[in-house]
Amino acid sequence: MTYLQAAILGVIQGLTEFLPISSTAHLLIGGQLLGHEDPGGVFTVMIQLGAILAVIWLYRERILTVVRGLFSRPEARRFAIMLFVAFLPAMLAGLLLGDFVSAVLYESPIVFGWAFIIGGIVMLVVERVVRTPTVREADQTPVSRALGIGVFQTLALIPGVSRSGATIVGGLLMRLDRAAAAEFSFFLAMPTMVAAFVYKLWEVRDHLAPERAGEIAVGFVMAFLAALVVVRPFLRFVSRSGFAPFAWYRIVAGVLILVAVGSGWL
Repeated sequence: MTYLQAAILGVIQGLTEFLPISSTAHLLIGGQLLGHEDPGGVFTVMIQLGAILAVIWLYRERILTVVRGLFSRPEARRFAIMLFVAFLPAMLAGLLLGDFVSAVLYESPIVFGWAFIIGGIVMLVVERVVRTPTVREADQTPVSRALGIGVFQTLALIPGVSRSGATIVGGLLMRLDRAAAAEFSFFLAMPTMVAAFVYKLWEVRDHLAPERAGEIAVGFVMAFLAALVVVRPFLRFVSRSGFAPFAWYRIVAGVLILVAVGSGWL
């Protein structure tokens, strides 16, 4: 794999990780189109850490405030409990179903295509029928609603569904407003993606090789920078325009994926 391919895939990872359009599907399809081979999935696992660190950096002050206040401030403890409760369903689902998903669903572009289309339609419907939001700050989400969002996050095990898309739809249904639903998705990404990274890194430990350090470093840095650039504008965009543009993108992309599979291109 060339450094240029590593850079392109890093940008794809960083740009799509926190948008409701499925970074996993984009990365897998992008890798196929570029002729990228990733033995053991090491490259994919490592560059995801770049995107994780970007959102942690952007919210570093909030994180430090919560950590420092865990033993002295009730609101800090409530925030930590809220995220832990929302994280639990995905952790349990990943432990129970992760091997099946990796071995079966990740090998089928048809699954990506249909997940894109169905996810886009669901997003359009939810934006139209959701009731008036009652939560306008992500960190004020009631713990019971956080659990509901966490249950929706488990759908992201299906490649093409999108972790951020599932949690945002869950947030809208739990009556968070658009910006709060998106920001909650960012908060929930931190424990979820860190746990997934540690689990996957342990799985691919035997495939780590010093000669791949250069390409991994390039992909990591590009994923970090791309995610750093996209998060804040995304929040401003959805506050003004909602999620419909992403939903239509998903539907069009899903149709194109199915056409490509039917034509033998994927």
